[in-house]
Formats: sequence, structure tokens, C-alpha cells
Amino acid sequence: MAIKSKEYSDYAKPELDDKLRQLEEELFNLKFQSKTTKLDKSHKIKLTRRDIARVKTFLRKLELKEKSKAKVINK
Repeated sequence: MAIKSKEYSDYAKPELDDKLRQLEEELFNLKFQSKTTKLDKSHKIKLTRRDIARVKTFLRKLELKEKSKAKVINK
């Protein structure tokens, strides 16, 4: 199920890492099903790829936020 990007802002880094792993596993399974058997809901591949991109975006935002905090502390 597609999650809105606002909902990811409440997640911590470990939760986002776990969610990313789950989504990548789900994408693998969906692609595998589409190649071996008929996939009933082929649009789920697209939705899962978008969710992966959302999670990666929030992980990057957290990384940049941590870098900016470290930069301020070092000054």
C-alpha cells in the first residue's frame, strides 16, 4: 500500500532502513511473479518503486540534517 510522504517524516532512521528493506524485498517478489506467472496487479510494481524512492528521499534528508548539525557543532 502506498504511504503518503508526510507519514514517513514520523519515522526514525532504523525504521526507515527496515521499511526500505521490506519494500525492496516486495519489489523483488513482484518482479519475480511478473516474470514467472501472471501478476494480477501489475501497477503494484510502480507503486512499490515510488515508495522506495520516498523512503530513500527521507533517508537522505535525515543524513543531510545530521551533517548540518555536525557542521554547526564543529564551528
